[in-house]
Amino acid sequence: MSLKYGFYLPLGFTQELAGIKNPVEAYETLTHLAQLADQSGYDTIWLPDHLTTAPPSQAMLFECWTLAAAVARDTKRARIGQLVTGNNYRNPALQAKMASTLDVLSNGRLTFGIGAGWYEPDYRAYGYEFPDGPERLRQLQEAVQIILAMWKEEEVTFEGKYYQVRGAINQPKGVQQPHIPLMIGGSGEQVTLKLVAQYGDICNLQGNLATLEHKLAVLKQHCKAVGRDYESIHRSALTLCIIGDTDEQARNLIPGWAESVFPGDVASYGLVGTIETIRQRLAAYEAAGIQELVLYFLDVTREDDVRRFAREFIA
Repeated sequence: MSLKYGFYLPLGFTQELAGIKNPVEAYETLTHLAQLADQSGYDTIWLPDHLTTAPPSQAMLFECWTLAAAVARDTKRARIGQLVTGNNYRNPALQAKMASTLDVLSNGRLTFGIGAGWYEPDYRAYGYEFPDGPERLRQLQEAVQIILAMWKEEEVTFEGKYYQVRGAINQPKGVQQPHIPLMIGGSGEQVTLKLVAQYGDICNLQGNLATLEHKLAVLKQHCKAVGRDYESIHRSALTLCIIGDTDEQARNLIPGWAESVFPGDVASYGLVGTIETIRQRLAAYEAAGIQELVLYFLDVTREDDVRRFAREFIA
């Protein structure tokens, strides 16, 4: 097994675009980064889905699905995905149709990522209800069933507690067969990973290596319980990447917001350090069972790191 590498495109959630005042310039910066990742050999480009910065501010933050369509047209090779779509932001039937359209625009390069949502300011600011975690997960379960049905069936009717669809038609359904790959993000052991085993083609996890190994063991048990081949699920993880001349130099560059995105001490498990340290970490991720790493570079100015990682580790 050899690792695949994804590039996390920072749309402004952690105020990465605060230093840019012109919105057109900010957009051009993002599309340039996406093209750089595409041309440098990264396998995938991932976009976050948020409506409000963290913490809430006047800094620019682009809408995920609109920008994903632009990235799809501005790139040629890499797959495009969401890390991850917030289920409650859009009706799932509409979301399925948006994904089908984007799959056509990208000539079959979409991976659809979805999760239960977690960032309360998004909900409150935009007038969405913010139910507790278990209810958001129940909503996600219904949404995933509707989305898959919209991709596979000629006409969809679904009567759930949270969503109702009555005779919905979705044409075109996209390019990929049997349907657009579905990523379910999150690592909750009792519900989320069970949903991955039932419905997902891809999982995305976060945490140190011991945590990842444990979560994958849980996923394997859920697969066994539902009769699913564990190896049929593509296993990915999000990690921070900071390349330094020394490990200490790289660790000193870890931003203050990192703890809100990366659990625990990311310096101890992320791709933070010298090229040799990063090489060792990559081997450890692979040994833990991860097949794809999504790289979150420090900010939009770190083009040299994007290129350097590609030179060192991407064939």
